[in-house]
Amino acid sequence: MKKNNDWKDRLGVLYSTNPDFVYETDEVEEEATWANDQQPLRVSLDRRNRGGKTVTLIRDFHGTTADLETLGKTLKTRCGVGGSAKDGEIIIQGDHRERVVQILRELGYRKARPI
Repeated sequence: MKKNNDWKDRLGVLYSTNPDFVYETDEVEEEATWANDQQPLRVSLDRRNRGGKTVTLIRDFHGTTADLETLGKTLKTRCGVGGSAKDGEIIIQGDHRERVVQILRELGYRKARPI
């Protein structure tokens, strides 16, 4: 949970003399991470806009950014390749669809399916 008194988020705000004033940010609360067996992950292959390089995409992750990055790091480590995790999807370099689905099922993601 983020502190409400972080001065960096209040840059550009004038001082208020109201003792009941509470500064509000426009941040949206992240949704809680769904249980592993409830995640409807889809694993697919993609070549678009990547300069001819092939990547494995894992989409439809529902949860916090930290949990997404942790899962992405686990997949990258177990596949021995690079990649990234952002915006609810994980990108693994290369064609690793079968390996990724196998790893996800070992981790309890029962609804993970290749497309």
